[in-house]
Amino acid sequence: MIPLLVDVSGKTVVIFGGGEVGARKAAYFAPEAKVRVYSRSFSPAFSDTHVERQHLDLNNPDDEHLHSLMDGAFLVIAATPDRDINNRIGELCRQKGILFNNAEGEAGDLLIPSVIRGERFLIAISTEGSSPAVSRFLREFLESSLPDLDRMIGIQEKLRTYLKDCLPDPQVRKDIVWKVLKDRDVWSALREGEIAAWSLVSRRYLQ
Repeated sequence: MIPLLVDVSGKTVVIFGGGEVGARKAAYFAPEAKVRVYSRSFSPAFSDTHVERQHLDLNNPDDEHLHSLMDGAFLVIAATPDRDINNRIGELCRQKGILFNNAEGEAGDLLIPSVIRGERFLIAISTEGSSPAVSRFLREFLESSLPDLDRMIGIQEKLRTYLKDCLPDPQVRKDIVWKVLKDRDVWSALREGEIAAWSLVSRRYLQ
């Protein structure tokens, strides 16, 4: 598998299973995609998630019915506790050429990573299903270790724009950018805000 960032705005994500797992998957996609969930019952965790919920006993539908429920789907997620049902849904997705994620059962062709999201960055972490705990550990470690990452990205963006106007040599520009990125004093100044950090960068690297 290879990592990709995909624009899912306006696309349809179909989830089978209304438990806690289904709710987490729905919350992951709901801000951007159109999410439709089929289940006999729904966890209270869905109460704050803006998705379309349709009641359905997943033990009863035949393949033709399940096929019809997937029409127009960009991605299908099987999130029921029944591995056989999940695997059956996965096989139908393969027949229709639809991306598939399986929460329990045979692996699909798409994994949903642990995500760190800032105003200016997005980091996805995955152990390919081997250890969700490690993915969570890495996410929490990065969040606690780099609390000012958003501000540093802002400084880097401003610095690159400034240097392009002042320095024609790309290698010199690259060296300055890296020195700023590795400068512990700049990281410390970021705690006071981007203005304080930029003032330090200007004095130290731009004069």
